[in-house]
Amino acid sequence: MSVAGLKKQFYKASQLVSEKVGGAEGTKLDDDFKEMEKKVDVTSKAVVEVLARTIEYLQPNPASRAKLTMLNTVSKIRGQVKNPGYPQPEGLLGECMIRHGKELGGESNFGDALLDAGESMKCLAEVKDSLDIEVKQNFIDPLQNLCDKDLKEIQHHLKKLEGRRLDFDYKKKRQGKIPDEELRQALEKFEESKEVAETSMHNLLETDIEQVSQLSALVDAQLEYHRQAVQILDELASKLKRRMREASSRPKREYKPKPRESFDLGEPEQSNGGFPAPKISASSSFRSSDKPIRTPSRSMPPLDQPSCKALYDFEPENDGELGFHEGDIITLTNQIDENWYEGMLHGQSGFFPLSYVEVLVPLPQ
Repeated sequence: MSVAGLKKQFYKASQLVSEKVGGAEGTKLDDDFKEMEKKVDVTSKAVVEVLARTIEYLQPNPASRAKLTMLNTVSKIRGQVKNPGYPQPEGLLGECMIRHGKELGGESNFGDALLDAGESMKCLAEVKDSLDIEVKQNFIDPLQNLCDKDLKEIQHHLKKLEGRRLDFDYKKKRQGKIPDEELRQALEKFEESKEVAETSMHNLLETDIEQVSQLSALVDAQLEYHRQAVQILDELASKLKRRMREASSRPKREYKPKPRESFDLGEPEQSNGGFPAPKISASSSFRSSDKPIRTPSRSMPPLDQPSCKALYDFEPENDGELGFHEGDIITLTNQIDENWYEGMLHGQSGFFPLSYVEVLVPLPQ
């Protein structure tokens, strides 16, 4: 950094200290500017939280959420994507129904119904894939772009404006000791930064109809998803009702037990019904002095790091989830949200629900 740059940093730091500590008055911005800055700040907070809640609404599973946020990068590399790359709950349910329906066979009413329901659930999963991709491209990505470019650019201009204000106020207080030309240049730079920041905030607030359009795209995608879902479920309901009518119209088969075969036991020769008593070797007989073998207890890691204890068994259903058994001690590495943790067990890392564990050593705040 040049000598002039170092001097300017010193001026700004000195003026900031005099205002924060000494109560010195700085140049005040007009009320219109402050009101505009307040609206931009509220807009920024709204966009950030709506983005996070929308992604959580589409995919409550944290592992799938992580893949959803990467969907745009994947689509740029591979072209237009047909699926988001993670399983939908409807698809997993459908596969489960189809598997058990096939095991029950065609003679089972329940098995046939499971096959019908499984195929419909797989169709629902495809419709849900389309919803995720549509919302990601037409709602999440544009809002993310607003955060990464427009709002970030405004914050840059406001930060630059504050630095030039501090520089100007420092020189204005020392008028007479600072050359008039240097003071005039400081004032011009301050007014220039104010105009640039004001223009960028005005453009953002005046074009908020774009965010309305993006919100409309979200609602349109939801409507299309629900239309197709209703159509799929209507067809499934009709199939199941038809199967119920067909089953009720068929005559019921009565159960006829097979006749029992007579069995002559003959004369009892031994107290155990004629069968030879089993031989019990001394090595296999139970002795009161023998002690049952104890299963070694699970080794507990030192509780000097964030950790929790499993209250129940947890079987992972999706990629990225961490399975464990009751009593396992899991090292905590991160809290995804109010419902999910990330941790490590036996060298493996993954996500798991908070309701399945008891926190022993909490994560640092």
